[in-house]
Amino acid sequence: DAGNILLGRITIDDVVDIIREQAEHQVMGAAGLDEDVDLFAPIARTARSRAIWLGINLLTAFLASWVIGNFQPVIEKVVATAVLMPVVASMGGIAGTQTLTIMVRALALGQVGMSNLYPLLYKELAVGLLNGLLWAFAVGLISLAVYRDPMLSIAFGAALVLNLAAASLAGVFIPLIQKRMGIDPALAGGTILTTVTDCCGFACFLGLATLLLMR
Repeated sequence: DAGNILLGRITIDDVVDIIREQAEHQVMGAAGLDEDVDLFAPIARTARSRAIWLGINLLTAFLASWVIGNFQPVIEKVVATAVLMPVVASMGGIAGTQTLTIMVRALALGQVGMSNLYPLLYKELAVGLLNGLLWAFAVGLISLAVYRDPMLSIAFGAALVLNLAAASLAGVFIPLIQKRMGIDPALAGGTILTTVTDCCGFACFLGLATLLLMR
């Protein structure tokens, strides 16, 4: 203490226990689960708590389906778009999850504030764009080799760049908004992120495909 008197000690076991608890909280929170409630609660209570997030996920899935339904003509005419759509959404989801995980951890440790928010936002956006350009070039070449359609490859690659950029922004802002609303940033952020990346990816790819292939 201030008088240089030993008050006690913290052993490595104590530290490891805290680290394990925080890790479990983040992992389960990302799925909208509570480790204590879901492990020991009665069946009905556990089912009810999980049903809430399943219902939210169902609504977001319908939203993504609605986005796809608005581009039905191009999907019917260019069947390859239906094959390539999941790639755009999946890449965005992974990129967004990477940013989201970093942000949740940084918020938990108090490492993010107004002083460094914009540099962090710029960094994550730049990383998303660079990775988007890298993989857009790769998947564009693969698409061109398989389908022999330059316009489809351009739409595919451009949508990937846009979706990875959007995923990076969403990964930064979703936990910030949740914290501002008084919600644990680790709680089901993945559900919201998946909705953003799916809808954005589908809209970008199918929208560009409509512009380039339906003329």
